Amino acid sequence: MPWILAIETATPLCSVALGRGEAAVALREVDDGRLAHAEKLNVFIAEVLDEAGVAMHRLDAIAVGTGPGSYTGLRIGLSAAKGLCYALGKPIIGISTLATLVQAAQQRHGPLAGTLWPMVDARRMEVFTRPFGPHGDPLAAAAPLVLDDAWAGRSAGHVVFGDGADKAVDLWRVHPAVAHLPGIRPTAAAMLGIAAQRFSAGDLDDLAYLVPTYGKEARTGVAKGGLAPY
Repeated sequence: MPWILAIETATPLCSVALGRGEAAVALREVDDGRLAHAEKLNVFIAEVLDEAGVAMHRLDAIAVGTGPGSYTGLRIGLSAAKGLCYALGKPIIGISTLATLVQAAQQRHGPLAGTLWPMVDARRMEVFTRPFGPHGDPLAAAAPLVLDDAWAGRSAGHVVFGDGADKAVDLWRVHPAVAHLPGIRPTAAAMLGIAAQRFSAGDLDDLAYLVPTYGKEARTGVAKGGLAPY
Protein backbone atom coordinates (compact mmCIF):
# COMPACT_ATOMS: atom_id res chain seq x y z
CA MET A 1 0.00 0.00 0.00
CA PRO A 2 1.34 3.47 -0.86
CA TRP A 3 2.45 6.02 1.68
CA ILE A 4 0.56 9.23 0.86
CA LEU A 5 1.00 12.63 2.46
CA ALA A 6 -2.21 14.69 2.27
CA ILE A 7 -2.32 18.48 2.67
CA GLU A 8 -5.51 20.58 2.87
CA THR A 9 -5.30 24.36 3.37
CA ALA A 10 -8.22 25.80 1.36
CA THR A 11 -10.19 26.88 4.45
CA PRO A 12 -9.24 28.14 7.94
CA LEU A 13 -8.53 24.49 8.78
CA CYS A 14 -4.86 23.62 8.27
CA SER A 15 -4.78 19.83 8.01
CA VAL A 16 -2.04 17.30 7.25
CA ALA A 17 -2.44 13.52 7.24
CA LEU A 18 -0.11 10.63 6.50
CA GLY A 19 -1.86 7.61 5.08
CA ARG A 20 -0.95 4.00 4.39
CA GLY A 21 -3.27 3.46 1.50
CA GLU A 22 -6.69 4.80 2.52
CA ALA A 23 -6.04 4.57 6.28
CA ALA A 24 -4.75 7.58 8.21
CA VAL A 25 -1.66 6.75 10.28
CA ALA A 26 -1.05 10.25 11.66
CA LEU A 27 -3.01 13.49 11.58
CA ARG A 28 -2.27 17.07 12.60
CA GLU A 29 -4.68 19.97 12.19
CA VAL A 30 -5.64 23.32 13.65
CA ASP A 31 -8.58 25.68 13.14
CA ASP A 32 -8.25 28.38 15.77
CA GLY A 33 -9.97 31.23 13.95
CA ARG A 34 -6.86 32.58 12.30
CA LEU A 35 -5.01 31.56 9.17
CA ALA A 36 -2.09 29.66 10.72
CA HIS A 37 -1.12 27.77 7.56
CA ALA A 38 2.25 29.46 6.94
CA GLU A 39 3.18 28.93 10.59
CA LYS A 40 1.95 25.36 11.04
CA LEU A 41 2.03 23.51 7.71
CA ASN A 42 5.68 22.47 7.57
CA VAL A 43 5.65 21.69 11.30
CA PHE A 44 2.67 19.38 10.81
CA ILE A 45 4.33 17.63 7.86
CA ALA A 46 7.41 16.90 9.96
CA GLU A 47 5.29 15.74 12.91
CA VAL A 48 3.15 13.22 11.00
CA LEU A 49 6.22 11.69 9.37
CA ASP A 50 8.02 11.50 12.71
CA GLU A 51 5.01 9.96 14.48
CA ALA A 52 4.77 7.21 11.86
CA GLY A 53 8.53 6.72 11.64
CA VAL A 54 8.44 7.28 7.89
CA ALA A 55 11.32 9.05 6.15
CA MET A 56 10.26 11.61 3.58
CA HIS A 57 11.92 9.72 0.72
CA ARG A 58 9.62 6.74 1.42
CA LEU A 59 6.53 8.70 0.39
CA ASP A 60 4.89 7.40 -2.77
CA ALA A 61 2.79 10.48 -3.54
CA ILE A 62 1.60 13.79 -2.14
CA ALA A 63 -2.06 14.81 -2.32
CA VAL A 64 -3.06 18.45 -1.99
CA GLY A 65 -6.39 20.25 -1.78
CA THR A 66 -6.99 22.46 -4.81
CA GLY A 67 -9.97 24.45 -3.55
CA PRO A 68 -12.13 26.34 -4.02
CA GLY A 69 -11.25 28.46 -1.05
CA SER A 70 -8.79 30.97 0.36
CA TYR A 71 -6.29 32.46 -2.08
CA THR A 72 -3.60 32.58 0.59
CA GLY A 73 -4.28 29.15 2.04
CA LEU A 74 -4.34 27.46 -1.35
CA ARG A 75 -1.09 29.08 -2.45
CA ILE A 76 0.63 27.98 0.76
CA GLY A 77 -0.56 24.38 0.49
CA LEU A 78 0.10 23.94 -3.20
CA SER A 79 3.53 25.57 -3.00
CA ALA A 80 4.55 23.23 -0.18
CA ALA A 81 3.24 20.15 -2.00
CA LYS A 82 4.90 21.09 -5.28
CA GLY A 83 8.20 21.85 -3.60
CA LEU A 84 8.26 18.46 -1.89
CA CYS A 85 7.25 16.61 -5.06
CA TYR A 86 9.92 18.37 -7.09
CA ALA A 87 12.67 17.78 -4.50
CA LEU A 88 11.74 14.14 -3.88
CA GLY A 89 10.74 13.19 -7.43
CA LYS A 90 7.28 12.10 -6.25
CA PRO A 91 3.92 12.41 -8.05
CA ILE A 92 1.29 14.97 -7.05
CA ILE A 93 -2.47 14.40 -6.81
CA GLY A 94 -4.73 17.45 -6.70
CA ILE A 95 -8.05 16.88 -4.95
CA SER A 96 -11.06 19.19 -4.89
CA THR A 97 -11.80 20.53 -1.43
CA LEU A 98 -15.50 20.02 -2.16
CA ALA A 99 -14.91 16.32 -2.92
CA THR A 100 -12.99 16.04 0.35
CA LEU A 101 -15.94 17.57 2.22
CA VAL A 102 -18.23 14.92 0.70
CA GLN A 103 -15.89 12.20 1.91
CA ALA A 104 -15.69 13.76 5.37
CA ALA A 105 -19.49 13.95 5.64
CA GLN A 106 -19.91 10.32 4.59
CA GLN A 107 -17.20 9.14 6.97
CA ARG A 108 -18.97 10.82 9.87
CA HIS A 109 -22.61 10.08 8.97
CA GLY A 110 -22.44 7.04 6.71
CA PRO A 111 -24.21 6.87 3.32
CA LEU A 112 -26.20 10.03 2.58
CA ALA A 113 -29.33 10.24 0.45
CA GLY A 114 -30.33 13.10 -1.81
CA THR A 115 -28.23 15.76 -3.48
CA LEU A 116 -25.12 16.66 -1.46
CA TRP A 117 -23.97 20.28 -1.32
CA PRO A 118 -20.52 20.75 0.27
CA MET A 119 -20.06 24.47 0.94
CA VAL A 120 -16.92 26.53 1.50
CA ASP A 121 -17.43 29.97 3.04
CA ALA A 122 -16.94 32.80 0.55
CA ARG A 123 -17.92 35.59 3.00
CA ARG A 124 -21.26 37.25 3.63
CA MET A 125 -23.97 34.83 2.50
CA GLU A 126 -21.98 33.50 -0.46
CA VAL A 127 -20.42 30.06 -0.67
CA PHE A 128 -18.40 28.01 -3.13
CA THR A 129 -20.23 24.78 -3.84
CA ARG A 130 -21.02 22.01 -6.26
CA PRO A 131 -23.79 19.39 -6.19
CA PHE A 132 -22.84 15.73 -5.78
CA GLY A 133 -24.89 12.57 -6.03
CA PRO A 134 -25.18 10.25 -3.02
CA HIS A 135 -22.22 8.18 -4.26
CA GLY A 136 -19.94 11.22 -4.48
CA ASP A 137 -20.29 11.80 -8.22
CA PRO A 138 -20.29 15.50 -9.20
CA LEU A 139 -23.47 16.66 -10.94
CA ALA A 140 -22.41 20.13 -12.10
CA ALA A 141 -19.42 22.47 -12.10
CA ALA A 142 -18.29 24.29 -8.96
CA ALA A 143 -19.54 27.86 -8.72
CA PRO A 144 -20.27 30.64 -6.20
CA LEU A 145 -23.78 30.57 -4.74
CA VAL A 146 -25.69 33.07 -2.62
CA LEU A 147 -27.62 31.34 0.16
CA ASP A 148 -31.10 32.84 0.41
CA ASP A 149 -34.73 31.88 0.84
CA ALA A 150 -35.19 31.42 -2.91
CA TRP A 151 -32.44 28.78 -3.14
CA ALA A 152 -33.36 27.03 0.09
CA GLY A 153 -37.03 27.00 -0.83
CA ARG A 154 -36.41 24.91 -3.94
CA SER A 155 -33.83 22.62 -2.32
CA ALA A 156 -36.00 20.27 -0.24
CA GLY A 157 -34.24 16.96 0.33
CA HIS A 158 -30.81 18.43 -0.29
CA VAL A 159 -27.99 17.94 2.25
CA VAL A 160 -25.71 20.89 3.05
CA PHE A 161 -22.46 20.91 5.06
CA GLY A 162 -19.12 22.67 5.42
CA ASP A 163 -18.25 26.02 6.99
CA GLY A 164 -20.28 27.77 4.29
CA ALA A 165 -23.40 25.92 5.36
CA ASP A 166 -22.68 26.36 9.08
CA LYS A 167 -22.87 30.15 8.83
CA ALA A 168 -26.47 29.91 7.53
CA VAL A 169 -28.08 28.08 10.47
CA ASP A 170 -30.88 30.66 10.67
CA LEU A 171 -31.76 29.94 7.05
CA TRP A 172 -31.89 26.18 7.63
CA ARG A 173 -34.19 26.70 10.62
CA VAL A 174 -36.68 28.43 8.32
CA HIS A 175 -36.25 25.69 5.69
CA PRO A 176 -36.11 22.42 7.68
CA ALA A 177 -36.58 20.37 4.49
CA VAL A 178 -32.91 21.15 3.76
CA ALA A 179 -30.79 18.80 5.88
CA HIS A 180 -27.86 20.60 7.52
CA LEU A 181 -24.93 18.54 8.84
CA PRO A 182 -22.96 20.85 11.15
CA GLY A 183 -19.25 20.72 11.87
CA ILE A 184 -18.02 19.00 8.70
CA ARG A 185 -14.55 20.19 7.69
CA PRO A 186 -12.24 19.12 4.82
CA THR A 187 -9.82 17.16 6.98
CA ALA A 188 -6.81 15.76 5.15
CA ALA A 189 -7.69 12.32 6.49
CA ALA A 190 -10.76 12.34 4.23
CA MET A 191 -8.53 12.92 1.18
CA LEU A 192 -6.69 9.64 1.56
CA GLY A 193 -9.35 7.36 0.05
CA ILE A 194 -9.58 9.50 -3.09
CA ALA A 195 -5.80 9.83 -3.30
CA ALA A 196 -5.11 6.12 -2.86
CA GLN A 197 -7.63 5.16 -5.54
CA ARG A 198 -6.19 7.67 -7.99
CA PHE A 199 -2.64 6.57 -7.24
CA SER A 200 -3.53 2.93 -7.90
CA ALA A 201 -5.22 3.92 -11.16
CA GLY A 202 -2.25 6.04 -12.26
CA ASP A 203 -4.48 9.12 -12.28
CA LEU A 204 -1.82 11.67 -11.37
CA ASP A 205 -1.50 15.39 -12.04
CA ASP A 206 1.16 17.29 -13.92
CA LEU A 207 3.42 18.94 -11.37
CA ALA A 208 4.04 21.97 -13.56
CA TYR A 209 0.43 22.63 -14.52
CA LEU A 210 -1.59 21.80 -11.39
CA VAL A 211 -3.18 25.05 -10.17
CA PRO A 212 -5.72 25.92 -7.46
CA THR A 213 -9.41 26.52 -8.08
CA TYR A 214 -10.00 29.74 -6.20
CA GLY A 215 -13.74 29.92 -6.88
CA LYS A 216 -13.42 33.52 -8.02
CA GLU A 217 -10.83 35.41 -9.99
CA ALA A 218 -8.10 36.81 -7.76
CA ARG A 219 -8.15 40.59 -7.48
CA THR A 220 -5.18 42.10 -9.29
CA GLY A 221 -5.90 45.81 -8.85
CA VAL A 222 -4.02 48.17 -6.59
CA ALA A 223 -5.46 48.88 -3.19
CA LYS A 224 -5.81 52.34 -1.69
CA GLY A 225 -2.38 53.65 -0.78
CA GLY A 226 -0.71 51.88 -3.71
CA LEU A 227 -0.33 48.46 -2.13
CA ALA A 228 -1.46 45.33 -3.94
CA PRO A 229 -4.30 43.58 -2.04
CA TYR A 230 -2.65 40.17 -2.29
